Amino acid sequence: MQIIRESTYRAAQEVAEAVEKHFTRRIDAAQSVGKEVLAYAPSKRTIEVVLDAAFWASLRREEGNPPKISIAFLPPDQAEMPMLFEQPIPFSPDTLIKIAPGVERPGIHLGIWPKDGELYIWGATRTIPSLCFVVDVSEPGLLVVKHRRTDGYGKFANVAVLKGDQVKVVDENGAALPDCPNLLSSLLSSSTSPGFFASTNVLIQLAVSMRAHHQGGSLLVVPSNSSAWQESIIRPIMYAVQPAYCALADLMLQEQENTNDALWQSKLRKEIDSLAGLTAVDGATIIDDQYNLLAFGAKIGRPPQATPIDQVMLTEPIIGDSGKVVHPSENGGTRHYSAAQFVHDQQDALAMVASQDGRFTIFSWSPCENMVQAHRIDSLLL
Repeated sequence: MQIIRESTYRAAQEVAEAVEKHFTRRIDAAQSVGKEVLAYAPSKRTIEVVLDAAFWASLRREEGNPPKISIAFLPPDQAEMPMLFEQPIPFSPDTLIKIAPGVERPGIHLGIWPKDGELYIWGATRTIPSLCFVVDVSEPGLLVVKHRRTDGYGKFANVAVLKGDQVKVVDENGAALPDCPNLLSSLLSSSTSPGFFASTNVLIQLAVSMRAHHQGGSLLVVPSNSSAWQESIIRPIMYAVQPAYCALADLMLQEQENTNDALWQSKLRKEIDSLAGLTAVDGATIIDDQYNLLAFGAKIGRPPQATPIDQVMLTEPIIGDSGKVVHPSENGGTRHYSAAQFVHDQQDALAMVASQDGRFTIFSWSPCENMVQAHRIDSLLL
């Protein structure tokens, strides 16, 4: 059905066509391999109108509080046990700002669908189909377009981020970069691999939780079969953990039989949040690739034989970014520089750095480029 209303938010007009093509392409591809219970692809005009209303609502306040809303484009019959209004409510900034306090908890989506050329809010739901068009109002002026992955697991896949007049469209081909880390590849994928939970989802959840405490932090992931990383850590370590704290590691050993168990998932979230909380302490938190906690508050140093890092390949998985070689100091402050130096010296390690302003960077070694790669991924974590 054609949506009649025009949008006034210029960024919505600029990004709508790219978003429309993304959903059409993803849904067609999923249908071609037999995926069922898929969402409907939104039209360009629908995308414009949803983003327009969400943006103007985000700039307003209800009783002093900005709205936090998740808007999903689907008919009621595609939701499981939806909460239905007796009469559909017109979709507008006024409506959104009034209803926002009641639906701001994580996992709740306002359901919208067209009728007679206009969009209406039919109710709310916690369950949406794969590849459903979703717009999150995260903070004033900040919108995130995303969708549920085709197999339903893991964090929603981000499509575009709009902040005021700035637009970032996620590059689906970003994972094609030489030596792209698995964490980044998983964030860019619309589905998840069979080993998603064990291999990358924990790191993704750690990254999200690290951003959430807004205090900045560094997490170093080192190989469990080597102690060479210790050469890059200044002694003594203020908060060394001995023996290694293995609560998260033990939970991951149970992953195969408990992936769908609510109690196991709850325990996993608590351990992830506890570990991410340690990254707020000055210094780096260190875990091994089996998720054992080794230390926190650790200071990174350069081994005597190592050379200072003088360049990194800076990339961001958005359309229009081709990557560039820069001096590490151009990518951030001391925390970013020391993380880059650590990966430069310990090339089998991974470093994850959160800034207080929400910026998030993954540092990894690229044998193809023969240098450290700094991947900006905050646009994927919102």
